Amino acid sequence: MKPHPLVISVLQKVNKFIPTWRIVPGQDIIDAAFRQPEIRAQVRANPYCYKGRLRLNTANELLNTSLEVEQRLHEVSLPFLVLHGGEDKVTDKAVSQQLYNDAASSDKSFKLYPGMWHGLLYGELPENIEIVFTDIIGWLNQRSEFGNSRLERELKLQDDEIPILKHK
Repeated sequence: MKPHPLVISVLQKVNKFIPTWRIVPGQDIIDAAFRQPEIRAQVRANPYCYKGRLRLNTANELLNTSLEVEQRLHEVSLPFLVLHGGEDKVTDKAVSQQLYNDAASSDKSFKLYPGMWHGLLYGELPENIEIVFTDIIGWLNQRSEFGNSRLERELKLQDDEIPILKHK
């Protein structure tokens, strides 16, 4: 949901003078994230869920952080599973694919769920939620069945490289 570059440029300039102004344009995240209308109603009724426009400085910091994270995807080295709805209108599936492609991790998985929205675990049809949870549990079970020898080996190497200081 990144705004047009011209909009970003104008808002960054205005941000220097009025950082608390709530004028950041954007679509209704609730409508875009959750397929089920009753879930949308629950989210809208939740008093702890912020539903207003972002303040300029908040939006600016989110943009800066997102851009930095995108530049550092190659540093991700831990095992991970990326799950993305094929009809997600909140986050770009190309960025999830980029994380998968660029990450240094040798243990990484990417699952794209055709027809599913952003709220894969809350707001999707019950049968879709079951599919996603089954995939998550399966991924975790695969990595915990026999212990994580790779992680143990990496930790041992780290420990072997750290000089041990003896207390007198």
